[in-house]
Amino acid sequence: MSIILFDGVCNLCNNSINFVIRNDKANHFLFAPLQSAAAKKLEQQYQLDLSAMSSFVLIENDRVYYRSTAALRVLRRLPLPWKLSYGFIIVPSFLRNGIYNWIARNRYRWFGKQDACMIPTPALMAKFLD
Repeated sequence: MSIILFDGVCNLCNNSINFVIRNDKANHFLFAPLQSAAAKKLEQQYQLDLSAMSSFVLIENDRVYYRSTAALRVLRRLPLPWKLSYGFIIVPSFLRNGIYNWIARNRYRWFGKQDACMIPTPALMAKFLD
């Protein structure tokens, strides 16, 4: 089981998580907003600095992945055609993360922000930590 930590007030992040949930037919992922108590526990366990995070984090097999690498590793677990996106891992990370960071810096302006973290429906609650 892999865990995705995401910005719970970011509309782009929430839409991305909803996309993963819809396409994660193997139930490979669990989710936690960066603002949650579960994320705080993982922050201590993996020595993360969540206050510096501007997007989401993937914890997979006790390893932590950030930014574009995390996104591509998530996509590779989804069915075709999404898993083909993992091919972009060959692009140097400084290029991938440059684009990723640009989007992350502008995500609230472009996609909006909520006042509070999303609340999963009862049917989805099992996919969320906390």
